Amino acid sequence: MADIIQLLPDHVANQIAAGEVVQRPASVAKELLENSIDAGAKTIKLIVKDAGKTLIQVIDNGKGMTATDARLSFERHATSKIRSAQDLFSLNTKGFRGEALASIAAIAHVELKTKQEQDELGTLIEIEGSEIKNQEVTVTPTGTSLCVKHLFFNIPARRNFLKSNNVELRHIVDEFHRVALAHPDIEFLMYHNGSESFNLPKSNYRQRVVHIFGHKTNEKLVPVEEATEVLKISGFVGKPEFAKRTRTEQFFFVNNRFIKSPYLNHSINSAFEGLMKDGSHPTYFLNLTVDPKSIDINIHPTKTEIKFDDEHTLYAILRSAVKHSLGQFNIAPVLDFDRDRNLDTPYNFENKRVSTPTVEVDRSFNPFQAEKIEIRSNRLSSSYKKEPTSQWESLYVGLESKGTKTENDFSEVQFESQPEAPSLFDDDKQLETKQTTYQLHNKYIISTIKSGMMILDQHRAHQRVLYEGFLKHLTVKEAVSQQLLFPLRLEFSSTEMEILQNLKEDLEHTGFVFSVFKDIIIEITGVPINVPESEVSIILEQLISDVEQEVPDSNFSATDLLAKSMSKSLAIKTGQSISRLEQEHLVNSLFACKEPTVSPTNKVTFITMSVDDFDKKFI
Repeated sequence: MADIIQLLPDHVANQIAAGEVVQRPASVAKELLENSIDAGAKTIKLIVKDAGKTLIQVIDNGKGMTATDARLSFERHATSKIRSAQDLFSLNTKGFRGEALASIAAIAHVELKTKQEQDELGTLIEIEGSEIKNQEVTVTPTGTSLCVKHLFFNIPARRNFLKSNNVELRHIVDEFHRVALAHPDIEFLMYHNGSESFNLPKSNYRQRVVHIFGHKTNEKLVPVEEATEVLKISGFVGKPEFAKRTRTEQFFFVNNRFIKSPYLNHSINSAFEGLMKDGSHPTYFLNLTVDPKSIDINIHPTKTEIKFDDEHTLYAILRSAVKHSLGQFNIAPVLDFDRDRNLDTPYNFENKRVSTPTVEVDRSFNPFQAEKIEIRSNRLSSSYKKEPTSQWESLYVGLESKGTKTENDFSEVQFESQPEAPSLFDDDKQLETKQTTYQLHNKYIISTIKSGMMILDQHRAHQRVLYEGFLKHLTVKEAVSQQLLFPLRLEFSSTEMEILQNLKEDLEHTGFVFSVFKDIIIEITGVPINVPESEVSIILEQLISDVEQEVPDSNFSATDLLAKSMSKSLAIKTGQSISRLEQEHLVNSLFACKEPTVSPTNKVTFITMSVDDFDKKFI
């Protein structure tokens, strides 16, 4: 029988590896940025066109490569980061696999320009689908410039599965944020379609966070510092009152490498327990420094997952450090019930000398002296005596003369009697309307029906009513707006502003009126008529969260998501008490909808129980 196992050609193996390393344009940007950091660059530029589908270029001023190194860098498992397997346990660089450039070159057009400082001329290499098209000497500044054009040009199925430009650009910006936050000592610049998106100068860690997420972030940060034999922690957590409904501002860095760890994230949530509202997530930017020998990075090609030797110890230290910072800066409340704040010494009295208080006494006062008691009682009675208004008649002198009648005499004016409405009943008392709805545990509405009973989930039912109402306004575009007395000014990060910019037109159709919409500032002068002003920021944050979680593609309806998000934010919450009239109105409004049986998220809104079901219970 003939042998059937054979070695795959290099270009096929590279395309298979590219499926692990390069998932989307953001993966390419991440790998190229990390290579520039490993090269010792102090200034790194990221240039993107059409969300990376047309061009991704990274330019750095690192140490560059020789002609031989430039050629070898595109071979599989070729790297300058490690020499042996033991080096995996003492990694101080971003990359170590030696697969990134080979994988990228297999599915794109790549142009590399590089030069070392001591050389006069550099090297130019052009590759298309792992095939070298050109290699020559060129004039180029010190450092490396790598262009990746027409990503997935030879894998059309992968290219068709890419999301819209807005979604892909958002992923690139996320990777840019992660790399830039891990290295505040490096200058980063980012350009998209010729316009500058970010200009992050060399700074300290706090300034880097503020430069990325806006100047108002500075007042939200609480520093966290802790150093132990096992773990060193530095960075910031956000104040509980500024907790967001999204997880976009949660960053863990281990030895300057961004990681994702649900276990460590749980330790932060437990430290904030009792300080945040339900559904909110804490903000944190934390750098963890551990012994490289105690972690294993070689878990996933993206290198965002790490295995720790002793996760339980890290959990406890991290939780304690965050709680200590919240208490140290008076963020967490003091749970001392025996402490009387009135007995605290003010700071301005701390160094003040104590003196004997002076007391003034009226030594002539004698309560048993009759004359003084009488005089005193007379004074008290006279002080509270009300002067009679004996001359009140003079106010009306001259208004009416004897024998004459003025225009204000209403004695002979006849008024039309109010017509009596015909009554269907003999007695005058109207019959009271019979109550047909009841609220159970401020969560369910019970209504009687002919066959038995209906139990309705008030939150889901109200979601359905609001959802169809918002869809109607968005489609017909005739929403009513309520003008605000004072404009509402909100601030968002650049990433969040980009999401809101894409939804601005739909928001205006629902009733929002924007007077300022630029940079990171939004000024709102009008809101939909059923939206309270205090809920506006919550609605927009929930909307941003829903957009990020659903990751919409080009076939996605922004109108539908906006209606779902706003209905979820404004619907009656579980635990909210409503009156009988409101209960009846909700029931009637639900059955006036086109799809009353399910909520916008396809969950059941009500159930029915017949009399037969009750009879079976009593058998």
